[in-house]
Amino acid sequence: MRVDSVHRDDQHRFSKQAVEAVRLIEGVGVEGDAHAGATVQHLHLVRRDPTAPNLRQVHLIQRELVNELSARGYDVAPGDLGENITTAGLDLFDLPTGASLHLGDTAIVTVTGLRDPCSQINGLQKGLLKEVLGRADDGTVIRRVGIMGVVTTGGLVRPGDPLTVVLPPKPHEPLGLV
Repeated sequence: MRVDSVHRDDQHRFSKQAVEAVRLIEGVGVEGDAHAGATVQHLHLVRRDPTAPNLRQVHLIQRELVNELSARGYDVAPGDLGENITTAGLDLFDLPTGASLHLGDTAIVTVTGLRDPCSQINGLQKGLLKEVLGRADDGTVIRRVGIMGVVTTGGLVRPGDPLTVVLPPKPHEPLGLV
């Protein structure tokens, strides 16, 4: 398991540019990213309650999802879906709430939940939303556009850095929307 690529953008745009490294700041998020902050930074959440804690400081997507979408004919690259960190070798959607992701030498991101796919995804490429938002046979909504977390220990994160997972004590709580 490793970090595949890292991204940030100082503006509220949908996609983020690849960079050589990102600095994670405890309790804030990715230094220089528009979504960094102790309180909510996502524009639709700010309108609801600008004082709410930011549970979406870091957005992670697994490279395997990017590869799957590419194999289905979509022109999608790491960072295009707005993630800060693209991982490889780990099914992020199998993680429970509260799992700790150790990235590089010191950084730790604690998983808070799922990102909710929105219609802006179709602005990137028509039909993409239906690939990342669906329903299971039992009617359960399936969201596959990454997970969110908060920075519990800061540090520098680069492509190729190791990624390890520490699970919280059982019982594990499944990922919900944040």
